[in-house]
Amino acid sequence: MLIGAKITGVGAGIPKSIVTNQDLEKLVDTSDEWIRTRTGIKTRHIVKENESNSKLAIEAAIDAIGYANINPNDIDLIIVATSTPDNLYPSTACLVQGAIGASHAAAFDLEAACTGIIYALSVGLEFIKTGTYQKILVIGADVHSRFLDWEDRNTCILFGDGAGAFVIEASPGDNQILSTYLRSDGGRGHLICIPNSNSSFPHEGSKPPEAVKRFLKMNGKAIYEFAINAIPEALKTACDKANIALGDIDYLIPHQANQRIIDSVASKLNLKKEQLISNVAEVGNTSAASIPLAIWQALQAGQIKPPAICALVGFGGGLTWGASIIKWTAIDSRNR
Repeated sequence: MLIGAKITGVGAGIPKSIVTNQDLEKLVDTSDEWIRTRTGIKTRHIVKENESNSKLAIEAAIDAIGYANINPNDIDLIIVATSTPDNLYPSTACLVQGAIGASHAAAFDLEAACTGIIYALSVGLEFIKTGTYQKILVIGADVHSRFLDWEDRNTCILFGDGAGAFVIEASPGDNQILSTYLRSDGGRGHLICIPNSNSSFPHEGSKPPEAVKRFLKMNGKAIYEFAINAIPEALKTACDKANIALGDIDYLIPHQANQRIIDSVASKLNLKKEQLISNVAEVGNTSAASIPLAIWQALQAGQIKPPAICALVGFGGGLTWGASIIKWTAIDSRNR
């Protein structure tokens, strides 16, 4: 019998502190109108000193486990997609594993920038399809606020912090993760990056100029052009792999980078407004967390009505991009 997989839980971890466009007007030469018209972003959540990437990931994990109504001891594997871990090691996944009491789970981190959650879903699916594992917790978590130049209005306005999680379970004979598709282009990796300062200062004993070296750098125009081409290509290829037509998609949940990107892609694909899931106005670009966070919020608002065919499409640093076609049937166990 075919070993299929389905998503049975979704969860969120979001900092309580909100930074508005008006707050940013006090830091950089910008305005609420300038930000909204170029990005669609109105607010973003930013971690405080006592918060961390792993703390948000743990919150998202606990929420998703409650949604799926599973015991942490039954989790076989934890994968955390993150570009901004608290430590080089231990991994964020190991910190989550210890915190939630998933005593039997293996755990590791995966780094594919904003496409990380799609990569993590794909890896988790393969472990299930081979019969290796039955229950997998997949988390996207990023805290980009600690890697931003708060004097650069082109980047500091874009990003928010957050974590989103999925529970994936084996589902013999009923595969609901219909396809995944992954791509990368390292030749264009310089277009968006966070340099590792230590790589430039190996062992001389001198301190690297941290304030300059570790900030996120991005060619916004080039990334925009990349995104509006990568999303349709990934979506159409994933639909072909799932053996469905583009018209069979009920909802498109793209990486929440910029509302102009989302609107441009929707126009290219002739999608209706009600088919687009977007929360970028409220949370900004949360990198690997953005897709599960958008689904979590849309489910809470009743915008996604199960059962539904959902297209998840990511793009980001690497460059990386990819998509997954999901049949969403999961209902929050706490509301049954």
